[in-house]
Amino acid sequence: MFNDLVSHLHWLAILAGAASYFVLGAIWYSNALFAKTWVKLLNIKMDDPDAKKGMAAMMAVSFVLMFVASTGIGIIQQVLPAIDTMHAAKLGLLISIFFSVTSFSINYLYTRKPLMLYFIDGGYHVVGIVLSSIVIKLLS
Repeated sequence: MFNDLVSHLHWLAILAGAASYFVLGAIWYSNALFAKTWVKLLNIKMDDPDAKKGMAAMMAVSFVLMFVASTGIGIIQQVLPAIDTMHAAKLGLLISIFFSVTSFSINYLYTRKPLMLYFIDGGYHVVGIVLSSIVIKLLS
């Protein structure tokens, strides 16, 4: 069954879904939106040379993880076909709430990070998964 699901995936659509999720992150965590607040809440010293070490590797791994998430969205869309982009958005919202939000909410409970940080990071993943779901639907 798994092979049937994976063999029928539209890999270009999944790649585009992952890319849209990644680009959203560049915008979401830019100075135009939440970068200043996010950096302040995490007490990151941007003038510290160590703050940027390994950034390329982190971004590459992030993209791979977004590709994995987008693959999961593609598989779920095969099982629960989205009729149009609105259905794809709703499916993405459900996926993000049931899996992404619950997972990082558990971590935030125990790490006691600020509530605003929770909304910045959580909002990013909700919007990113919804966007990826829409892109995958549009290109499939």
